[in-house]
Amino acid sequence: MSDRFDVAVIGLGGMGSAAAAHLASRGQRVIGIESHYPAHALSSSHGDSRLIRLGYFEDMAYVPLLRRAYQNWRSLEILTRQQILTVTGVLQIGRADSAIVAGSRAACQLHDLPFEILDPARVAERYPAFGLDADEIGLLEPQGGYLRPERAIMAHLKVAAEGGAVLRFNEKVTAIEPDDAGVTIATALGRLRARTVVVATGPWIAELVPDLQQVAQPFRQVVAWYQPGDAFAVTPDRMPVFLRDEGEAGSYFGFPAIGPDGFKVGKHCHFMEPVDPDQPNAPVNERDTALLDDFVARRLPGTAGMRRATTTCRYTMLPGEDFLIDRLPSDPRVIVASPCSGHGYKFASVIGEILADLVIDGGSDLPIALFSLAALQRARGRANTV
Repeated sequence: MSDRFDVAVIGLGGMGSAAAAHLASRGQRVIGIESHYPAHALSSSHGDSRLIRLGYFEDMAYVPLLRRAYQNWRSLEILTRQQILTVTGVLQIGRADSAIVAGSRAACQLHDLPFEILDPARVAERYPAFGLDADEIGLLEPQGGYLRPERAIMAHLKVAAEGGAVLRFNEKVTAIEPDDAGVTIATALGRLRARTVVVATGPWIAELVPDLQQVAQPFRQVVAWYQPGDAFAVTPDRMPVFLRDEGEAGSYFGFPAIGPDGFKVGKHCHFMEPVDPDQPNAPVNERDTALLDDFVARRLPGTAGMRRATTTCRYTMLPGEDFLIDRLPSDPRVIVASPCSGHGYKFASVIGEILADLVIDGGSDLPIALFSLAALQRARGRANTV
């Protein structure tokens, strides 16, 4: 059986759709295979909005990738003539020495990013939805905002298709079988051949990459939308995207009202309940809604919000909470684009470019050492010693 495609991209969610678009745009013969429908709500890339920011408290090494991600999102908007990235600013709230505020400030200073420090009175004056404690501050990064994930996935798929990519949906890949002449991809509907394979299946990644079993763990995530008493308090010009550091209680995130259900709130990692990716998430329950309702009542007193809607998605966490973007040591023709530990969607546009670099050039000029299998093994070792 001769090679039919240069590259097969398995999984066409946030990362896979971007990879297919970049590969097809660079002249590769691409087949993309997705086990569900386009921009589906069964994984990690749905729910109207995803946060994007430059002052990255998680690790300052991400900032150069974020600069490129912004450029790529804007290029995608031009190509597809639709808005995907909206800048509202991102307000990061907590004590001055909290992980989010102190880390974001350090990243902004190191990379010469604009930011503004606001005391509680100034936050209340400018953004009346929020309530700050006397010992808290707000760090406003004016370049932050939100992405439209479903719209972005469809845009990347459009670019891929226009570049000649073959896209198949509702077709599950059951095996990847490398041999001396290439790679056979077995699906529920047949078999096909490619020279290289990109695996970007999110919470299902361990099914095709056994080395990630017990390493890549999907968790159930819950978000809720609230309709405020004063609709003007949660418009994007009065309520920016936000992160709030609650110390030992974790961190929360939220978005202004960009649709009919109002503003959106979630807790990062929620209750960390593992899920089987082949089973539906457990429905939202009273414990879930009590957690988010309490946060809104305490921390967004200017909204007097009434909960309108809820949904679940999945975080797929890796030890150390960095990404994994690397070739498998057992066969370098198989490239893994990991689940991204609950903070990866903003990078999808640049991760697609990186994956195309790895397929075509064998490496990338973009900084990805942090995302290697070796780095994952080191993080896993540290986690096992705690």
